Amino acid sequence: MRRYIRLYLYFLRFSFSKAMEFRLDFFFRFVMDCIYYVVNILFFKVIYLHTPVLAGWREDEIMIFVGTYILIDAINMTVFSTNLWWLPWLINKGDLDYYLIRPVRPLFFLSLREFSANSFMNLLIAGGFFIFSLSQYQGTYSVGDLFLFTILIINGSLLFYCIQTLTILPVFWTQSTRGFVDLFYTLGLAMERPHRIYKGIYKVLFTTLLPFALIASFPVKVFIDGPDLMTILHISAVTAAFFCLLNFVWTKGLKNYSSASS
Repeated sequence: MRRYIRLYLYFLRFSFSKAMEFRLDFFFRFVMDCIYYVVNILFFKVIYLHTPVLAGWREDEIMIFVGTYILIDAINMTVFSTNLWWLPWLINKGDLDYYLIRPVRPLFFLSLREFSANSFMNLLIAGGFFIFSLSQYQGTYSVGDLFLFTILIINGSLLFYCIQTLTILPVFWTQSTRGFVDLFYTLGLAMERPHRIYKGIYKVLFTTLLPFALIASFPVKVFIDGPDLMTILHISAVTAAFFCLLNFVWTKGLKNYSSASS
């Protein structure tokens, strides 16, 4: 474990040094993400001009939800996304060999080798809005509630990563340039809506089979309504299942991989 932590610290140092060489890209990434945050906040602000409650949540509660999913999105963009964007290219070109021979788990190296320092400022802004939304919350909560909420946000980030990676790994078989990641971004919009708006088969779909509602909405539900054992077990079980599925598909994909030396 210490070896992996030390390796990740090297990743961080290299990534920040690299980001400072491309300051224009740093600026545009910052502006682009800020526009995304503002649009999402204003979307719900406009809705609350016409109704006091949406999906059972007041405006201060929905702002915590917005703060949660933009924070998770910022974590994903900063920690994982840049690495995952390159994964199809590495697989198709046979350049995955370089990572497979490293004395660390390849999926760890491929997922975390580049920390997106360009998005780090946006992560701070997303975190700032999340803290601000908590300060505007009209309900009460304890330190324990906040700790559990933090754990569930980390879990949501992991689940987000698992789903995104699973949509990329079909590249092993299709040799496409992006896998099914476009489908991921389309369906990922479900994460940006409260889970209570989904009924019937859609509720099952977005809480189990394509569990985007578990990423941000369920953690907010637990925070606002209080800890519920069945909800927490459901979140944990689905995340564990997707993590195991990710490792299974990765292993199967490697068996189908044609290296540069093949």
